[in-house]
Amino acid sequence: MHTKITILSFVLFAMVSCKNESKKEGTQTWRTKKMALENETHNQLLDVEKEQGWELLFDGKTLNGWHLYNNPGANSVWEVVDGELHSNANDESLTAGDLLTDKPYTNYELTLEWKISSRGNSGIFINVQENPEIPTAWQTGPEYQILDSEHMDYNLPEKRPGCLYVFAPQKNAVEMKPGEWNTARIKQVDGKVEFYLNGVLTGEQDFNDPEWKKMIAATHFSKYAEFGKATQGRIALQYWYFETWFRDIKIKEL
Repeated sequence: MHTKITILSFVLFAMVSCKNESKKEGTQTWRTKKMALENETHNQLLDVEKEQGWELLFDGKTLNGWHLYNNPGANSVWEVVDGELHSNANDESLTAGDLLTDKPYTNYELTLEWKISSRGNSGIFINVQENPEIPTAWQTGPEYQILDSEHMDYNLPEKRPGCLYVFAPQKNAVEMKPGEWNTARIKQVDGKVEFYLNGVLTGEQDFNDPEWKKMIAATHFSKYAEFGKATQGRIALQYWYFETWFRDIKIKEL
């Protein structure tokens, strides 16, 4: 009888110990995740990134290095709020337009995080040629598509997020994360471009390939003489009547 009681006591002690240990591990895991979220930093470069040649395109505080297309002095819809680059779609007194870099780029790798409001539409234009005679950035610069999953065009193959807008469906299927931050990466070397969404390759195109001219001719972009001709230019963030947010905008020239 004494032996049975001893064994039972040992089993109960072991069960309680395991339960407490699991609870302790769970608490530690939660604390670690919570601390990581509380201490995450944005719009900063790690030392290793600096050594690799990365530069910040957005400092998290100002619009330094950016201006409104063809209207650098305007009181634009673009603002900085809580360390995020935000397009204010709620104030009609502000000047609408695309925000583009002061500096043009040729060979580079660009990364950024983006988030968009429900049913929203936006994009990243590359190789933009700023010209007073050309009214908008999209009339020269091909677009990395940004689109919310509730937008009516979301399931159109050539308009999916991460696509080379209108020209090709996603090279590999991937979903955007509604209401959350998504990661875009664009790499261009000698006119050959790669698009990535959340780490997945979604688009490839060689702007020097004669086939590219044929692709343009088959779309409405054929009406714009300068569209898609350049393999260097400014980078622009599209404003299209919906709120969008950007952060951690980094570039490395190659």
